[in-house]
Parts: sequence; C-alpha cells; structure tokens
Amino acid sequence: MFKKIITLLVLLVASPRTSGFTIHSRSLPSSSHLYSAAPSDVASDSDPLPMESMDNPERDEIKRKLLLLCASYDRGFGASKKARDQVDDLIQQLELANPTPVDASRGVDGNGSSTPDEGPPPLEGIWRMVWTTALDVLSLAASPIATPGAIYQVIEPPIATNIIDFIPRAQNLLPSAFPTSLIRAEVKTRASIRPDNSNRVGLNFEAVKVVPVEVLGMKADFLPPLSINLPGSQIKIEDLPGVDPATAPGYFDVVYLDNDVLVIRQNAPGGYFVSVKVDDCDP
Repeated sequence: MFKKIITLLVLLVASPRTSGFTIHSRSLPSSSHLYSAAPSDVASDSDPLPMESMDNPERDEIKRKLLLLCASYDRGFGASKKARDQVDDLIQQLELANPTPVDASRGVDGNGSSTPDEGPPPLEGIWRMVWTTALDVLSLAASPIATPGAIYQVIEPPIATNIIDFIPRAQNLLPSAFPTSLIRAEVKTRASIRPDNSNRVGLNFEAVKVVPVEVLGMKADFLPPLSINLPGSQIKIEDLPGVDPATAPGYFDVVYLDNDVLVIRQNAPGGYFVSVKVDDCDP
C-alpha cells in the first residue's frame, strides 16, 4: 500500500499542475511533550521521556557514528554498499541497547495518550528522517522532475503524518540567489497498537495531500491543495476476517527509541528508517 502511495505522489509531483513548485513546509504545532541529515538537527531541548537514563557513553558513541554516516551519504540516497552495511551493523548494536525494548507504542492510538506516572506517548513528536534503506523512498530520487527534500513523520496520536518535501530538480543547478520553489506531500495515517508486540505500530492510510508552498520565491497560498481520500480508509486491515491482527500489512516495528533518535523497521517492502526529533517541520 505504501509503495502505491509513493508512486502516486511521484505522479502528482510530476503533473503539469504541480511541476516547478517548491514546497514550503507548513509548520505543524510542536507538542510540549515531545521523514536535514546532519547530527546537529537533533533537538536538544525536548522534554525527557519516561525511559531509562541516556547516560550511556557506549550507546552515545554508536549514535554519533550512525548520525555521521547518515549525514555523509545523503540519508541513504547516495550510500555505497559498504556504508549501508556499516549503518545496518550500528543499528543492530543500537537495537541491543534499546532503552525502550517494550511499550514504545503506548498511547499512539490516542487512548490514554498521557498519564501522570508514564508521561506522554513515547513516539509523540516530530521526527525528521536522516537515513533509510526502504526502496519505496529511495526510488523517489530517480524522478527526473523533482528531488526529495526533507522527510518527516509527525506523530500526534492517533494521527501519524508522513511528510515529503519535493524540490524541482533543475533548481539544484541554479545559483542559490535564484527564487526557490517547493511542494509538500502529506500522507495521513491512523496509528493503532498491534497485539503481542508492544513495539509494533499499525498504520491505516487515510488520505494524501499535495500542497504547493512556494513558487519562484513567492508563497503559493493562492493555489489550492490537491487532496485525495483513500478508499477503504475507515476499514482497519487487522480487523478483516481471516487476518492475523498481529501481522496484518501496514505496520512498523520500533527498533530503537530514546529522547532524540528513533529507528523503525517497516514490514513491506522492508527497510530501516532512522529519524531525529526536531522542534518543527518547516523547510
């Protein structure tokens, strides 16, 4: 399903209606409890989450190496096999040191989203992607029309919105003083908790929206967004007869989660996503 949505986004961006725009990302409200690729993008003032102390020099060194690789190879878009293998190895090391080995999905469905004892849902916040091995995302760089800019996952339980900014490919060849353009694509999903795995988050895709944000340096407020409600969005796949709710399609597993780094593994077509927590999703 996600692969089909990515294909749809590429077609929408390549259409005459939207080509040539640069998307200015619409700022989303940052939660007080709270997918560029540089390690400095990690938010330093996020409120602490209810997990074990992060005072772990060995784990911090693994994170440092991971973020340096992410920044050096353009979030995976320009990665060599050696770099991908190195990142995979670091992710496996982090998984063994995960401070949130259980209950990472707590409250992501909007039920009991915050308690005095446990705090807000661990996944709540704005996450900027700094690395991926998912082919459905890496293939976005093959478009001759637009190149992917910042990529986010904004989790405001029970809604998880995947945001992709697209920049006209020709813009990269122009002087920096040339007026910019940008288009933002948003994929709205509704999160759910899967049984038998408290670190698994189910996603039900609901809508796709393409928003022109900036055209040649001017705000594109005069252009209406293009929205598509996905068929069957009110039907949860895991609730269908004969479907195992624990392994039904459309989910990701939380491999690692602390105050400022999130690593997830999607079920299909597979691949890792490494994200850092940020204060907003402005371009």
